[in-house]
Amino acid sequence: MVTDGKGWAMDALGGTTRRRFLGTATAAGGALALGTTGRAAAQDGAAAPTVAVLGGGVAGLTAAHELAERGFRVTVYERKALGGKARSMDVPDSGTGGRAPLPGEHGFRFIPGIYHNLPDTMRRIPFPGNAHGVHDNLVAPKEMLFARSGGREDIRIPLPWPDSSPAELTPDEIRRAVTSVLDTAFNLPLHEALYFANRFLVFLTSCDERRDETWERTPWWEFVRAGQMSYDYQRILAVGITRNIVATKAEEASTRTVATLLEAFAFNLLGRGADGPLDRILDAPTNEAWIDPWVTHLRSLGVEFRVGWTVRDLTLEEGRIGGAVMEDPAGARRTVTADHYISAMPVEHARRTWNSAVRAADPQLAACDRLQTDWMTGIQFYLTERTPILHGHLDLIDSPWSLTAIAQAQHWPRHDFPADFGDGTVADCLSVDVSEWDRPGILYGKTAKQCTRAEVAREVWAQLKAALNDTGRTVLKDSVLHSWFLDPAVDGLGTPNPVNEEQLLIHPTGTFHHRPRSATRIPNLFLSGDYVAVPIDLATMEGANTSARQAVNALLDRTGSSAERCTVTPLYRAPEFDALKRHDRTRYLLRLPNLFDLG
Repeated sequence: MVTDGKGWAMDALGGTTRRRFLGTATAAGGALALGTTGRAAAQDGAAAPTVAVLGGGVAGLTAAHELAERGFRVTVYERKALGGKARSMDVPDSGTGGRAPLPGEHGFRFIPGIYHNLPDTMRRIPFPGNAHGVHDNLVAPKEMLFARSGGREDIRIPLPWPDSSPAELTPDEIRRAVTSVLDTAFNLPLHEALYFANRFLVFLTSCDERRDETWERTPWWEFVRAGQMSYDYQRILAVGITRNIVATKAEEASTRTVATLLEAFAFNLLGRGADGPLDRILDAPTNEAWIDPWVTHLRSLGVEFRVGWTVRDLTLEEGRIGGAVMEDPAGARRTVTADHYISAMPVEHARRTWNSAVRAADPQLAACDRLQTDWMTGIQFYLTERTPILHGHLDLIDSPWSLTAIAQAQHWPRHDFPADFGDGTVADCLSVDVSEWDRPGILYGKTAKQCTRAEVAREVWAQLKAALNDTGRTVLKDSVLHSWFLDPAVDGLGTPNPVNEEQLLIHPTGTFHHRPRSATRIPNLFLSGDYVAVPIDLATMEGANTSARQAVNALLDRTGSSAERCTVTPLYRAPEFDALKRHDRTRYLLRLPNLFDLG
């Protein structure tokens, strides 16, 4: 397999060395036996239909998995590396003495209990010694930390997992629970906690029509009246939620998207309709714990992979896709043909392959031009000592670049970090996501895009220390910093034209109405990716996985296949609120506000 990525080896906070990016491959697993439904695609001795899956991220691998189990002949074409933004990657030239290279990544993995479709896939990927496949590689952090700067006290919150589902919920119980959390844990003024709890209740009892129209077109900042509230209210409940989770500015973020996720997380905390604990991560680098076993399993099902192949165009012939024009690893143009095509690339790459004829055949493709992406990219700091922060994720509420992070070594029980990775001196990996790339930092007064790679590393390190070392205890010491690794998808930093090849779909108001369906009007073209309309309505691995299931179902429907359809599990909604939602639908049709909406 060939990759065309770039790698960067870095020493502490100094310069960079540009080197060839090295891929990884580990063997794992066995094969999942196909049932009778897996053979339904090929009947009466006919050759199984062929499918070209264009993109090898979570969406593409999920589509290949579902199709292969149903007897289709699948080839996955990926321009860079299998796993997409979800993969981990080796830091080039960092492993010595027989040790593995240091693990780098686009950003740390977060697989919350609100996900259902992705965990189902993970259970079907064999892993040696695991009864439930790679799903058993998920572990639950014990706590989370909201780190404050300027001497403010940090907020440490335990993450218990309820032993049982709570009693029947009522609006009053929800209001009291949310108010109590905000008042006690975050020390917000009582009137602000009460107001936010009531706004949450408004959304919780809103009908789908009000959510899809009114709240989709209402910015989160406006919905929670952030402009009238305290600094802490704004940083925690407006900026913190939208920038760190959705990578969208609170003044622009769709209330529908933000509140839908908050609703799901709230029920997750209550033990309602969840796959597992609120916060879950993998117990090893992503490729080792998930991606490599997945690829190995797909090969056992007959899936073929072509890595280093870039899709340039889709040709339309008599109303169908006649071929995918690609650039192979040697740079030569080739046309790949198949019976069906699933476009599983991120939207910013997929829409470049839709020429005017393809767009004219299905107007929803042209609408994808209105979808927006932004930067949310990771940097890893390798330390010679374990970091005494906490057992879980931390959110740096006051950091200008909206940083979130996790110390990973403590969550990887199969590894002795100094013995297994790097040069034998690295004891921990502090993985940090940078969500705000257009706001000046505290060290250079420049945005992340205006900084060089080395300046980005120094600035992020400074913001980490400003939040963690400001209450009299030195958590991060310069002396323990071994090296760092910034996602190689980011290039041109410090120049007039910075680029990021792996951006994140964001959700400003109105986005919901521009997201396409998995089925297109072109009979043999289907869409998969985190930009496709799915129940979770957020650019996530769960969204990518769900969209792939929808695409496969659409393909099965289009071909009249008798194969079993993929399950598509929506986010949980508490049945106790169904009557209030029906009442709200009547009020919405009468142009009246929600029953709990006091303005």
